[in-house]
Amino acid sequence: MKRAFITGITGQDGSYLAEFLLKNGYEVHGLIRRASTFNTSRIDHLYRDLHDPEAHVYLHYGDLSISGQLTDLLHDIQPDEIYHLGAQSHVRVSFDMPEYTGDVTGLGTLRLLEAIRKTGIRTRFYQASSSEMFGSAPPPQNELTPFQPQSPYAAAKVYSYYMVKNYRDAYGIFACNGILFNHESPRRGETFVTRKVTRAATRIKLGLQEKLYLGNLGAKRDWGYAGDYIEAMWIMLQQDRPDDYVIATGETHTVREFVDKVFGRLSLDYEQYVVIDPRYFRPTEVDVLLGDATKAMKVLGWQPKVNFEQLLAMMVASDMELAEKEKTLRDAGFQCSGNHGVL
Repeated sequence: MKRAFITGITGQDGSYLAEFLLKNGYEVHGLIRRASTFNTSRIDHLYRDLHDPEAHVYLHYGDLSISGQLTDLLHDIQPDEIYHLGAQSHVRVSFDMPEYTGDVTGLGTLRLLEAIRKTGIRTRFYQASSSEMFGSAPPPQNELTPFQPQSPYAAAKVYSYYMVKNYRDAYGIFACNGILFNHESPRRGETFVTRKVTRAATRIKLGLQEKLYLGNLGAKRDWGYAGDYIEAMWIMLQQDRPDDYVIATGETHTVREFVDKVFGRLSLDYEQYVVIDPRYFRPTEVDVLLGDATKAMKVLGWQPKVNFEQLLAMMVASDMELAEKEKTLRDAGFQCSGNHGVL
């Protein structure tokens, strides 16, 4: 049984990846941060009591800002594969917390690479790089496109990208950068624009919310399905040689188009409900991200399976189900928690 270690296992990508690896016979270990409340809702269906002989998911408390702890974990777990997905991954928030973003998103990668080097474990390492690294570079963007990061998050990811290449060349570590363009799903966090839109639109449809506040509707993004993209991560680590790959659909859509199609699926006119709030604009904007995944398609044999319209339908259906449950509780006299009214 192969053993995998996932940072960010409780996130969107981590949960899909854990499912995928379990189906392929892996023992899965995940890094989670200690908090007063559990944040494991995306993987609760995968987790079993440790006394269960069928348990193949193990969670370990830790933090990407503590190098010694990471070294100890890798020494004890001895993973065959490491998938580094953990980060402060919200671009807009990175402007408000640049130092924290640099420490966790940038130096966190270095700490893991150092842990691999110091322990001497034979493992394969995947680094979750980001299309945000391309920033203001003209589209389409591929593996040869120069990086022009436009946020603290993107700059931290560029640092991680080059540290992966350096440790690969200097120490012979099997390490890959997966430069993934935007990928979404019903498990996307509600502060990210796609999920923010589908969550709000379904709530508005059921009378649970009145307005949706957004920033730049003109930004163009290459959106794919997270479930497709995690398979590409795994394929990278099954190759004979480590390399870096762009993973994308090759299609771009504006935020406005995304909003229009989501509200249209619910027979709503988005212009009646969407309000532009300057607070959601970035200090430096990224206008167009459009990926060229030709290399991944040729070398890895990877292809996206879920298209843009299917992704929209999936997310709207999931959030409509969630909104209907919320409405049922409200109608029964229960006060729903959360800050959904000011999305």
